[in-house]
Amino acid sequence: MLRVEDLACWRGERAVFAGLSFSLKAGEAVALLGPNGAGKSSLLRVLAGLLPPAAGRVLWAGEDIRQDTPAHAARLRYLGHLDALKPALSVRENLAFHAALAGGDVDAALGSMALAPLAELPARMLSAGQRRRLAIARLALAPAALWLLDEPTVGLDTASIARFGHLLAAHCAQGGMVLAATHVPLPIADGRQLDMS
Repeated sequence: MLRVEDLACWRGERAVFAGLSFSLKAGEAVALLGPNGAGKSSLLRVLAGLLPPAAGRVLWAGEDIRQDTPAHAARLRYLGHLDALKPALSVRENLAFHAALAGGDVDAALGSMALAPLAELPARMLSAGQRRRLAIARLALAPAALWLLDEPTVGLDTASIARFGHLLAAHCAQGGMVLAATHVPLPIADGRQLDMS
């Protein structure tokens, strides 16, 4: 469903990557590997439509994503380095805010990352790992075909990584796709790797 053709990205005067081609099918999870500065985060931003490619195309079902950027935005969830939480809102209120935009079951999302005991705490009171769990819980709110994840397991403990693995597996089992920039293996069986070194 997602196909990348001869994609290039420049940062200033330097090519971050060029001539990149690959495809991602329904039910597939791919780990983007490579050292810092290899262009993993830039690639995710290009695929999300947040950064224009210097060359090449990103196709969804054969159509260039730039032809209908609102439709492309509606079919994906992007999780960047920053958790994008509202610090004054509680854990539950943060999820309810996102559910109002895209739909979803707040209680199920809380349960997906074991956040129910923290539901009434303001997000500013959470540890770094708890904030990351809350950011990941947004993925469980409403279905989206494509998850673009930038270092999703940073700050997570072993139990939280296992819960995240369950979310990934359920998403892929329902035909969803995952592309995750990571320095550690994704917690999912049968994931493939794309090395950007």
